[in-house]
Amino acid sequence: MNLPLLLGFTQALALTMSVAFMTYVCLIVVPYLRYRRAAPGDPHRLEWHFFVPCRDEQAVIGDTVRYLRGTFTHAHVWVIDDDSADGTVDVVRALQGPRHGGDRLLHLVCRKRPNARTGKGAALNSAYRALKNWMGKHADTDRAVIVVVDADGRPAANCLSVCAADHLFGDPTVGAVQVDVRMSNRGTPPPDTGGWRRRFGLAMVRMQDLEFRSAIAAIQMSRGKTGTIAMGGNGQFTRLSALDSIAHGLGPWRGALLEDFELGVHLLTQGWKTGFTVDTHVDQEALYSLRRFLAQRTRWGQGTMQCGRYIRRIFDSQHLSTLGAAEMLYYLAQPWMQLLGTLIYPIPFLLLGYRAATDFTSVWTWFTDGAWLLFTVYGAFGLLPFVIWGPIYRRRCEPAKGFLRSIGYGLAYALYIYTFYITSWRAALRMAQGRNGWTKTRRNKELPSRIVALDH
Repeated sequence: MNLPLLLGFTQALALTMSVAFMTYVCLIVVPYLRYRRAAPGDPHRLEWHFFVPCRDEQAVIGDTVRYLRGTFTHAHVWVIDDDSADGTVDVVRALQGPRHGGDRLLHLVCRKRPNARTGKGAALNSAYRALKNWMGKHADTDRAVIVVVDADGRPAANCLSVCAADHLFGDPTVGAVQVDVRMSNRGTPPPDTGGWRRRFGLAMVRMQDLEFRSAIAAIQMSRGKTGTIAMGGNGQFTRLSALDSIAHGLGPWRGALLEDFELGVHLLTQGWKTGFTVDTHVDQEALYSLRRFLAQRTRWGQGTMQCGRYIRRIFDSQHLSTLGAAEMLYYLAQPWMQLLGTLIYPIPFLLLGYRAATDFTSVWTWFTDGAWLLFTVYGAFGLLPFVIWGPIYRRRCEPAKGFLRSIGYGLAYALYIYTFYITSWRAALRMAQGRNGWTKTRRNKELPSRIVALDH
């Protein structure tokens, strides 16, 4: 076995992938750090409808509805109950008031099995059809905006005015806007825990906040240059006329487990523009549990893999630039690249360990003659693209934190990101087994027995 030749080849391949990713990170950091706030608009020019999909959300839905109705007094709130087994419906009906019609801006859409519990997209389609029937045939669909909010979501009080700005929904060609996502429980330890569990829970929440407010926000801003800003599952604003333009059959949301990205694909390939803003945000609870986090990200990874069926649609779209199509295809390739990375990255170390066990002297000579430099560069390019987000997060989001702590955040984020290699394999395995069902991620306040997975 020619160890130097084989190691050189595998390291060169791994280093090429790392350098490409490092270059990508540098390109997205610049617009993120240079961003300046834009002027808001007049929210009364538009009609707002909050869609809140619920499945066993008794623990959180009451507070969410009260917040939405109290903060956005002129907006409609549509709660979509997906055949909950708890008291979700009772909570909402109590909030509606006498005979369930006291609050005319609070609506309840009830789904029942066997048509219920078939995914978030199907639930949103039910609310879409209910809204269309309620508005009638002659409604101004260009003026109506649908806002998808999680059952524990808290949109910032200024979100409607920010999204009504001239460069967002003030532009009639903009079909959808995604707002920044923040973790409401950052810095709050998990209840009834101590020691390492408390510290681990705090770190998990911090990493999720760092991911959304720095890395994902920067990616979204860079997509503004390519015209491919993606939608998220929480804080997703979409013009009703845009939804109408892609609603073929049952509705605009399709069957992928990543229904938010899938919606964006259809909007962009239909010719609509999409926007993103960090001038406002939506708060949601991060997960303390690694097990629940892995389950959530497995679903997201599988949803990305499912959206691979739109590669031809993206490639052939006349509404996307070459750079825009390339960016979307790169995103769709990420889980598959992570699978490839788990096979390529360990090879140099496995080969080196095997050779060192059989001929330590020659390996040591080869290493001290200059091979150590290649390993150093290899490790640096594999680590720096993640560590850099710690100081960036401190600068843009948490300036009160110390610089050394931000470096610690970056190192922890590198470990956090490597969990995606695990979830990519889990997603691929689910795909191979034909398990395409949607599984609800348990809230921090919920009991484990309330979670039911539906695979079909």
